[in-house]
Amino acid sequence: MDFNVKKLATGAGLLFTRAVQFTEEKLGQAEKTELDAHYENLMSRADCTKNWTEKIYRQTEVLLQPNPSARIEEFVYEKLDRKAPSRVTNGELLGHYMQDAANEFGPDTPYGSTLIKVGECEQRLGAAQREFLHTSAISFLTPLRNFLEGDWRTITKERRLLENLRLDLDAAKSRLKKAKAAEAKAAVAPDFQETRPRNYVLSASASALWSEEVEKTEHELRVAQTEFDRQAEVTRLLLEGISSTHVNHLRCLHEFVEAQAIYYKQCHFHMQELQKELGRLPNAFALNSSGTIATADLISEGFNSSVEMDTLKIEEVQAPAAGTRKAKVLYDYDAADSSELFLVADEIITVYTVPGMDSDWLVGEKGDQKGKVPVTYLELLS
Repeated sequence: MDFNVKKLATGAGLLFTRAVQFTEEKLGQAEKTELDAHYENLMSRADCTKNWTEKIYRQTEVLLQPNPSARIEEFVYEKLDRKAPSRVTNGELLGHYMQDAANEFGPDTPYGSTLIKVGECEQRLGAAQREFLHTSAISFLTPLRNFLEGDWRTITKERRLLENLRLDLDAAKSRLKKAKAAEAKAAVAPDFQETRPRNYVLSASASALWSEEVEKTEHELRVAQTEFDRQAEVTRLLLEGISSTHVNHLRCLHEFVEAQAIYYKQCHFHMQELQKELGRLPNAFALNSSGTIATADLISEGFNSSVEMDTLKIEEVQAPAAGTRKAKVLYDYDAADSSELFLVADEIITVYTVPGMDSDWLVGEKGDQKGKVPVTYLELLS
């Protein structure tokens, strides 16, 4: 018990000494040991790395999981060292709703069959997103978090220890300076040997005491300097390790970009396939001359311009004297029947419209071939 009390008192005294030294430095009443420029640059670089890594990590979390509640839930599961339940992506949920709706409306109806196709695509997009989130969390988020929660905490701990030892060193320098000043003052005290021998003896005794204090303080200074130099070297090595951290984060960044590229490539492929499938489905609506949607009732009354177009023979359609344009084909398109034109991606064709034609279609020509082409597969050129 006595030992613990003594240790506690020693620790309290050390904290008080450091507090006094720190306060005097802030007030300009005490000198401060400055680290060299290389060391200061290392610390500045480390602080910069920590700050930007933290910002990139937080924003990547928001990018991968915009829902704050979901992020908190995943954080809680992680701290409890438990696996979070598998979460259905929004795309997968949307696809599920669309397919359920198709079953209600009738999967054989134009709307129902389209809902099924779009719903299947949304589910594929959702699955691709889930794989992207999983890959990015492992290859990018985890290394950044490991740095912030591991390496950076170690660096912070060692830097704090270095600062404490620096305060101890400067406090020892200050004590030595004061002891030497007192020793010098005692050495030049008036000589009272002839008139007041008693005072002379006291002066000599004080000088000897201050000499002992100087020796003791010099020893404390050497010990403080040794501990400070040792800790400075340890901290310097950790700070220099930031370079290897950058190399590791660079590799992780490449993996993150690769995961994004794969994900967006999959999304693009799925959407292209969906467009092709929708292009093969029969149109259940068309735009009338005023731009409003013609319903099934209008179709039954003879307002379906697409049906009218189907009754025309494409070979008999003549290109207008003006109004033809060039168009670039964006995707391959397989003609559904003889009235449509087979398309190959990146080829250039001539397109035009004719009165009464569905606005989703144009007449396309390439060489001696002619047929209907879907507008969504084209990029009109000026």
